[in-house]
Amino acid sequence: MAEAYIVDAVRTPRGIGKQGKGSLAHLHPHDLGATVLRALRDRNAIDTAKVDDIVWSCSQQRGKQGGDIGRLSALWAGYDNAASGVTLDRFCGGGISSVGFGAGQIMAGFEDVVIAGGTEMMSYHSELDALESQTELGKLGRARGNFEFYEDHPISAVGVAADAIAAMEGISRADLEALGVDSQRKAKMAMDEGRFAKSLIPVHNRDGSLALDHDEYPRPETTAETLAALKPAFVAMEQVAAAPDGTTMRGMIERKYPDLKWEPTHHVGTSSGVVDGSAALLLASEAGLKANGWKPRARIVTSVNAGDCPTLILNAPVPAAKKALERAGLTVADIDVWEINEAFAVVTEKAIRDLGIDRAKVNINGGAIALGHPIGATGSILIGMALDELERSGGRYALITMCAFGGMAPAIIIERIAA
Repeated sequence: MAEAYIVDAVRTPRGIGKQGKGSLAHLHPHDLGATVLRALRDRNAIDTAKVDDIVWSCSQQRGKQGGDIGRLSALWAGYDNAASGVTLDRFCGGGISSVGFGAGQIMAGFEDVVIAGGTEMMSYHSELDALESQTELGKLGRARGNFEFYEDHPISAVGVAADAIAAMEGISRADLEALGVDSQRKAKMAMDEGRFAKSLIPVHNRDGSLALDHDEYPRPETTAETLAALKPAFVAMEQVAAAPDGTTMRGMIERKYPDLKWEPTHHVGTSSGVVDGSAALLLASEAGLKANGWKPRARIVTSVNAGDCPTLILNAPVPAAKKALERAGLTVADIDVWEINEAFAVVTEKAIRDLGIDRAKVNINGGAIALGHPIGATGSILIGMALDELERSGGRYALITMCAFGGMAPAIIIERIAA
């Protein structure tokens, strides 16, 4: 089987994902995708006519984010018409899957140069919801929610599931908040030391003026005391009807786990930030490297997927990580850098405990609690962050994983190639 290599990785800053507050929110999603695609082209002298495919991720493929945003962003970026594109959706996990799918095409010998990445403008989600609520079909969808009722596998809301898992695992609110504070501390350190400089690409407005050149979501002033004063965020969500028979979000979990008792714990300080962002990676085969004179920064060791209980939604990163390690013939101790997406603090905390990971190796430069989670783009961002950290620290292997709606998780392992 052929090897798949990472040549380069870039990302936009993550802007606050709210209209009127975020520095990227006024832009079109294609602007963000085109920004990273242009950067990859210019940094690596890519002949875009020789790009075999562009594999992109976006979770909310509606409105401005619909219509194969990967292909349209490439055209927006001035890529040659020969560079085709496809867009996928694995909810939060799509940014890892786009890289895994692209690497798989290369490893199968089908393609030599692939760009993989993702875009998500969460500031646009509320606009989409408002537009849909004005149509009869949209009203029906909103009445039922984005959740379907299954007798054997009821699905709840992610925040409610996070609170339930914390109780199930005996993880206290104080434990969750300690992880939240640490995420902010590490993100501030990384930003102060310029650790994101290699991959972070500024975003400009169409008139050429600067829109954003730094991550704007972090709250470095966060302390244990400030988090302890926050109210839980998902109390109201527990009572939202999630099924035609009126079963609530909380009721979905109670139907599956009738003996489980829990109190709301997660809040804004222990949940991922709502942000806009995009990221892209340049992947190539051995032949692609030679033809373009590129030097690889890393190779893809393995890429896997796993499923778990859809009612609890968030628990698949652990089986995904175990599967990836087994496929690669590696152990937890072999991994120098772990990126476990902080969708909610309990996801990362549970993975650390279940897998026995050294905390010093996890989300070394801050996670989504501090930096934000642009859903379809996050996985690609995390792979780039892991690669930068391997190079900074001299590590060899990184494992990147994240939960995805429906009780899924992709995981990928990369190996740094020494210069």
